[in-house]
Parts: sequence; C-alpha cells; structure tokens
Amino acid sequence: MRGSKRRARGSVVYGPYRPPERPQRWRHERTGTEPVTARSDLKLRRTLSLIFAPLFLIGTAGFALLASQAVSGGPVPNRGTYVLFAAICAALAVIAVIDLVVIARRMSTGR
Repeated sequence: MRGSKRRARGSVVYGPYRPPERPQRWRHERTGTEPVTARSDLKLRRTLSLIFAPLFLIGTAGFALLASQAVSGGPVPNRGTYVLFAAICAALAVIAVIDLVVIARRMSTGR
C-alpha cells in the first residue's frame, strides 16, 4: 500500500443520517381533486340553521321557565337538569346563528 489509507466498505458519508421512512397508516396520498374542490351546500346549511335556531331559542326559554319553577334538590329532573338543558339549547342556538352569519358572508362573496 503506497501510503494511502484504505477505507472500509460502507464508511463513505453521503450526508446527514436520515432514518428510513416508515409508512404511516393514517397518511396516504390524495388522489383526485375532491378535497381541493369540495364545497358545502350553503342553501341546505342556511335552511337547517333557519329552522333550528328558533327551535333552540324556544327550547332555551322553555327549559329556563321549567328551571325557575322546579324545586332545587327535588326529584329528577330537578332545577340543575333544566338549567343544563337550557344551557345546551342556548349554546346550540348560538352555533346556529354564527353559522347563519358565516353562510351569509360566503354567499355574498360568491363562494
């Protein structure tokens, strides 16, 4: 050997080490154009929101009225149950109204 160092096979460094990629079950290649061009049916969403927003507001008022007349600590359903139902109806009414605002904005921009 004429003064040159011999390298062992496989000792050549090609760059930073990257572990081999393992296939992930939840990641898959997107095929087609559906996820890019998908649109929701705004007219159906508007109709459903227009129907359910008043119903949830009526439910909120009804359960609040029942909660005001119920005896605290009485038999089930007691005041706490009616308050919980009124709060759930109020939250759903707020979501329906917010959805109506979003739908109106999207329909005005033409999306």
